[in-house]
Amino acid sequence: MNTRKFNQFLNQISEFPIPVIDVPISLDTYIPIAISDKNIDLLNFEISSSLEWEKYIKSFLEDNNAKVAFGGYLEKRNIYDRSDYFKSLAENEKRNIHLGIDLWCNVNTKVLAVLDGEIHSFKNNTNYGDYGPTIILKHQIEEEIFYTLYGHLSLSSIENLKVGNTVLQGNVIGLLGSSSVNGDYAPHLHFQIIKDLENNFGDYPGVSTEKNIEFYSRNCSNPNLLLKLPI
Repeated sequence: MNTRKFNQFLNQISEFPIPVIDVPISLDTYIPIAISDKNIDLLNFEISSSLEWEKYIKSFLEDNNAKVAFGGYLEKRNIYDRSDYFKSLAENEKRNIHLGIDLWCNVNTKVLAVLDGEIHSFKNNTNYGDYGPTIILKHQIEEEIFYTLYGHLSLSSIENLKVGNTVLQGNVIGLLGSSSVNGDYAPHLHFQIIKDLENNFGDYPGVSTEKNIEFYSRNCSNPNLLLKLPI
């Protein structure tokens, strides 16, 4: 299935928004946020500090009477410059283009399976600025197989898991982790759709270089095709 048809397929799975975090959080309380140089607020605090990020996100949500800030698909971000894990001397080889949607909200918020599937893999990705605890689900609808990735979870989220276990849409699969375990970020979920997992286990790139973005934008469709958040 080519990219255009695959995206149409994803979009047609549900005509209604599919929740990926705690259902009682109404979509009316979601608000878009930019984590790029288009957001001048980022000039007013130290973006390398997870504590400062938490203060900023909390203030942003309170100022907008919201509970969840979201966005980031194919967004170019400077925040990754703080970590050697993403750096490169060549500008077009820096990993700074985000491949999923982030949902910023409170630590320990419940994370939900977006669709029926099974646990493909899980892992604690401990590089500075990485996902921390991560779960990947495998889905098959009709003849189409694809994967969803849930990053920045709590350590308890990956305890007592078993590869191959069935999950149903809406099942709680984990909780959002704190900055001490989630790669040193303010609490948030990184949610990503992956067509070809390329033999990865418990991990898959969530940030691309400009050099490789053509491939990754084809392989990692816009998560909002499923979530249908009010952008």
